[in-house]
Amino acid sequence: MTPDRIIAIPGAVNLRDFGGYPGHHQRSIHRGKLFRSGAMDRLGEDGIAQFNALGIQTICDLRRPEEREQEPTPKAIRAERVEIPMDPGSAIAMRAALANEDLDAQARIDFMVAINHELATNHQDDYARLFEALLETEDGGFLVHCAAGKDRTGFAAALILHALGVEASVILSDYLFTNMAIDLEGHVLPRMRRYYGDRPLPELEAIMAIAGVRPEYLQAAYGAIAADFASVERYLEDALGLDQARRHRLGQRYLTT
Repeated sequence: MTPDRIIAIPGAVNLRDFGGYPGHHQRSIHRGKLFRSGAMDRLGEDGIAQFNALGIQTICDLRRPEEREQEPTPKAIRAERVEIPMDPGSAIAMRAALANEDLDAQARIDFMVAINHELATNHQDDYARLFEALLETEDGGFLVHCAAGKDRTGFAAALILHALGVEASVILSDYLFTNMAIDLEGHVLPRMRRYYGDRPLPELEAIMAIAGVRPEYLQAAYGAIAADFASVERYLEDALGLDQARRHRLGQRYLTT
């Protein structure tokens, strides 16, 4: 995984191109077509201009309505907006539990495992809608994002890469690349300080349990899929409606010839 995947636009959060990987039949995913990120509310005038230059046609926003209100995407960004709000029950419980200063790293990890399990089990219709939006993006690029661009977005990117034939080890590497792409000092810690106010921040391991990603988070989603559908292939087709005809269209659009 190379740093050139990170798109260094001022104010962007975890913005990166997740194309370029080998896919089906020795074809590669186009670069400059598939993007993922966190919230874009910090993009200034220069950042918006650079973002618009990427040629993104569709932005698929997985945030809750209150998240979009608190960190609005600038209106000057030229792209169609598709809103698919997701909020796993375990995420709601975790937000309540974070008021407890004694919540240690393992407890936070357990919450994140539960959240990613629920993304696979309880948000199948949402991810099906995401693939519809992806298939309807005919000319420009497609960006999927949430607040931090790592859990809701990370699972979305993993599913897209799998549908295009990327190997599981490569998908996991792309998923874990968030830990290199996040801006701990410039973004994560200031957000934490605003949330905690005068209370002391947790230790770094506890912060990274939530601010970063771990293999067991994605594995929790895969475990849920295996329990109900036996394979990601069956999940894509039976739960998300991505049949062979749609897989073929996806390949035509996003894989090199």
